[in-house]
Parts: sequence; C-alpha cells; structure tokens
Amino acid sequence: MKQITNTILMVRPVSFRMNEQTAVNNYYQQILDSLTPESVQFKALQEFDTFVEKLRAVGVQVIVINDTKDTDTPDSIFPNNWISFHESGDVGLYPMFAENRRLERREDVLETLEELGFIIENVIDYSSAEEEKVFLEGTGSLLLDRENSKAYCALSPRADEDLLIEFCEDFEYTPVSFVSNQTVNDKRLPIYHTNVIMCLGEKFSVICLDSIDDKKERKNVVKHLKEDKKEIIAITEEQVNNFAGNMLQVVGNNDERYIIMSNSAYQCLTKQQINQLKKHGEILYSSLDTIEACGGGSARCMMAEVFLPKNV
Repeated sequence: MKQITNTILMVRPVSFRMNEQTAVNNYYQQILDSLTPESVQFKALQEFDTFVEKLRAVGVQVIVINDTKDTDTPDSIFPNNWISFHESGDVGLYPMFAENRRLERREDVLETLEELGFIIENVIDYSSAEEEKVFLEGTGSLLLDRENSKAYCALSPRADEDLLIEFCEDFEYTPVSFVSNQTVNDKRLPIYHTNVIMCLGEKFSVICLDSIDDKKERKNVVKHLKEDKKEIIAITEEQVNNFAGNMLQVVGNNDERYIIMSNSAYQCLTKQQINQLKKHGEILYSSLDTIEACGGGSARCMMAEVFLPKNV
C-alpha cells in the first residue's frame, strides 16, 4: 500500500465563513469583525486558488470540485472530513458532528471521479451513525498509516472509539487511539481532530506529544511510530495553534516528495524542524490566513487524497 499520492481532491468554496455549528468544539475558529462576509469569501477564494496553483506547479494533480450555492455549507473547503479514498477502490463516507456539514456529502463527487477514470468498487457509508449522535470525521479523525495498516485517532466529540474500531475492522487497520488535549481558558479540553496535532509521512511523523496527557497513551503512540521506523518530529502546543501539525506529504513531478503546509505553519517551525522535514521532501507553503482563522482548519484539511485505482 502506498502512503502518499500525487492526486488530491479539493472543493472550491462559494460561501465560506466561520461555521457557528463547529465552533462549539473547534477552539481555533475566530470571528473576523474587521471583514464583511463577502470579503471573507473573497479572501478565502484567493487563498484557495493560489494554493491550487502552487500544488499544480510542482506536478500534484488537483481535482477541483465547485461547491454549490444550493446548500449552506460554510466548511465545504475541508472535504477530507466526509470522504476517504482507498487503493482497494473503496470509498468511506463519514458521520459529521455539525448538521450543516452533513450537506457536504455529494453523490456527484463520486460521479466526477468515475468520469475521470477512477474505479470505485465499494462505498462504505458510516453516516447513519449521526442518528445516534456518534461521529468519526474522515481523515481529520483518522490518521492513516496505509503502509503499516494502522489508524491513529485522537478521541473527541468528533471521533468515537466504537466507530473507529468498526472502521478498522472494515478496512483492516489496527487502531491506535489516545486523547489529545489543548488548554482553553485554563482547562484541558480534547482537540477536535487528530490531523491538527499529527501528520504521517512515508518515513516521518510530525506530532505534538505534549498534547497527549496520559503517559501510557503517549508511550504507546511513540512505540508504534518507532516500530514502523518513522522519524518523530515533535512540535509544541504553540506550534499546533499555528497549524504546524496540519501538514501532508504528497508526490509531485518526477516522483519528487513535497511536504505541504500553510505559511503560518512554516513560519512557526524552528530551523532544526525545517531541516528534519527537508530530509523527507521539499517544503511547499501557501498563505491560508483567512481560511485558518474562520475555518479553524488548514492545508491538510483542504486536501482529500485520492488513492483509487484508475482505468488504464
């Protein structure tokens, strides 16, 4: 199984804004009083288009799906939460915490991929768990080590342990679960998505170990990463606040490796961390300030990796 891909699906927003329904447990979101809703959407669109251009310039295949005005989907720019694509031809559809995010699941996205020659064998749909108020938000919640068949998952209101186990049984992964916290108003509260504190590349992992308060859980995560010979690049909680955990390794031209992140993530890294990352690929960063501030997500959340087989 491949760990990284050169094909990414992204959704171009039409009515991006701070989603009040997700802000209840995404503590990274902010209201930008200085901007009108129109200018928030305009700036987000600029950031999105520039980001796509940069990815395409290094040979990453980006499939852009346009969001639709028919539904109120302020977070549609983060498709990796509702869908995942696998080398087996399987597609996972996931239960979403916020009601307005459930509208992001679109049948036509699968049709578009099939028109482009991708093979979909099977759709495994977990979304009915929403009726039980049980959630698992795609590769936001599931950090997949595809090569070693392990699913790292920070349990939270958006990542249910039973559903994680069900996913692992269906897709034949070993679950590695833990609780990852952040300090909010002097309280330790669960971080909403695993991919905010962790990134998994072919031979490295960026992770905020300080966020895993339980020593046994922390030790277990480190044991699994070391077992699979991943270089551990530790980041701080302050760096997590700048989205340094929200990176993705991809393949570009001539099989080159790239590590994708936002400008704010790159700017907060130390020289040593940058040198560690550069051993695993060229760093590519783009300014996503508006998207990060209003959406509480960053570069990795915007990219749904496509691993589906293709018609030759």
